[in-house]
Amino acid sequence: MSRRPARTVAGPDSESAPVQHEVLIVGAGFGGIGVGIGLQKIGIHDFVILEQADGVGGTWRDNSYPGLEVDVPSFSYSYMFEPKADWSQLYAPGSEVQAYAEHCADKFGLRRHIRFGRQVIQARFDEANALWRVSLQTGEELTARYLVNACGYLSGPRLPEIDGIDAFAGKIMHTARWDHDYDLTGKRVAIIGTGATGIQVAPAIVDKVAHLDVYQRTAIWLAPKINPPISRRAQRVMRRAPVLQRAARAYIWFVSELFFRVAFQNHRRYHRVTEAVERFLIKSMRKKVDDPATQEKLIPNYSFFCKRPSFSNTFYPMFNRDNVDLVTDGITHVTERGLATVGGAEREADVLVCATGFHVFDRSSAPMFEIIGEGDTNLRDWWDENRYQAYLGTTVPQFPNLFLIFGPYAASGSSYFDILNNQVVHIGRVLRAAKKRASNYAVVRPEVHERDFAKVQRKAQKMVLYSGDCATSNTYYFDGKGDSPAAPRPSSMLGLWLTTRLFRLDNYRFELRTGRPVHTDHASQERTGAASAGTRSVVGSEAPILHTELS
Repeated sequence: MSRRPARTVAGPDSESAPVQHEVLIVGAGFGGIGVGIGLQKIGIHDFVILEQADGVGGTWRDNSYPGLEVDVPSFSYSYMFEPKADWSQLYAPGSEVQAYAEHCADKFGLRRHIRFGRQVIQARFDEANALWRVSLQTGEELTARYLVNACGYLSGPRLPEIDGIDAFAGKIMHTARWDHDYDLTGKRVAIIGTGATGIQVAPAIVDKVAHLDVYQRTAIWLAPKINPPISRRAQRVMRRAPVLQRAARAYIWFVSELFFRVAFQNHRRYHRVTEAVERFLIKSMRKKVDDPATQEKLIPNYSFFCKRPSFSNTFYPMFNRDNVDLVTDGITHVTERGLATVGGAEREADVLVCATGFHVFDRSSAPMFEIIGEGDTNLRDWWDENRYQAYLGTTVPQFPNLFLIFGPYAASGSSYFDILNNQVVHIGRVLRAAKKRASNYAVVRPEVHERDFAKVQRKAQKMVLYSGDCATSNTYYFDGKGDSPAAPRPSSMLGLWLTTRLFRLDNYRFELRTGRPVHTDHASQERTGAASAGTRSVVGSEAPILHTELS
């Protein structure tokens, strides 16, 4: 990508500050791709996407382990403006999802905006000039008016914290860094983790390995997977009749909304529904697993929906094989030859597969790089002090011109793409409003942000996470403070869709920064909303914008 000439923003008492881009996006996964396409749709073409890897796709590029499939019906796992009709099965394999990411990047001309091999190490807000200075591992510094963090929270693999793991003489693989050149044939394999990844990869490799030990700390609620192939004829029909794709997506959305509202959000009222689902799933499991002792080990000791439930037709029957053992004894340490468990037993292994997930909403992952806002406020420190929170999962006070993709409480019970679509609309509304007001600075008002967080916390008390029995679930929904920033937001999907499109734009403070040095009493400014020296407040109201929808 050629380097474009930098614009400058000059003020009466400051040196010229180069502005190389209007928007800088970090991450070329589906989040970054979606934001880039959304910017083009509202007339913004001056943007760059920084990607530390050598290709697009994000988590679908990094995760390519055997058995990888989406865990929602495929027809809901695409951008609404670019539906995909030729999925090979109802729950598409990961390779098809990655191919879809490549297709979208190509079709919408995003590759010319992407700089691969660029890892961001810090972003610092220049208060005087209302721009972000972004430092890269290469030593480069880029500047942009607006910054979008689209790294997501499935970017940093979490290795198990087990004593002696460095002493293991065999092969160690995290599922997000699968080594396809390594042959598992005839190997003794130990897989740690029975979450959404473990239940996919274990059945996919069991035919190759000599023996498979499945180490389970916490059992998972597992439902049967209705996953029929989609014939070429059906694909052609769906492609020629887009209304059928929209109808399928609407049906999936409706069923998800209904079940999510009952089983997850209103557990206190509808706990009997959840209990009925639990009984059904246990009965289904017992029909697939022969050994009574193994059956008991596979029954979760927490409420359904404390963790994200998964789907599989092959995980339970796998335990009927002679070469598979379910190990529920705690791991004490790793030896040179395998794993030692409580009681002193050592189980030998040639390969250790870590299906142990990712760092989710901790200092290493939220954010993935250092973000410094107004008053030298570090976002990691701000979240440590104030708990994980963001207005509609997208913006944070003291961090102007910054937008988060999949920030705290951005999730819903629907497809990732529905969540992303809401956030892209949110960003588009703010950027259009800033342009209309001739401002170069936009920040969510602290009182608006506080009301949103208080509402989330109040409504969350009805969710199964707080009214159910989740203490033993080891769910990634909870952070270290007992909050649930990674869990679905406690509102209906329709309500979140409407809120994104109808919130008042004066929930944001817009200013024009002239470039004059800014010396701000941030505490006073946050209380009063007053503009500082070197700024001009831009006021006015604007009707909600509904036509920035990505469609």
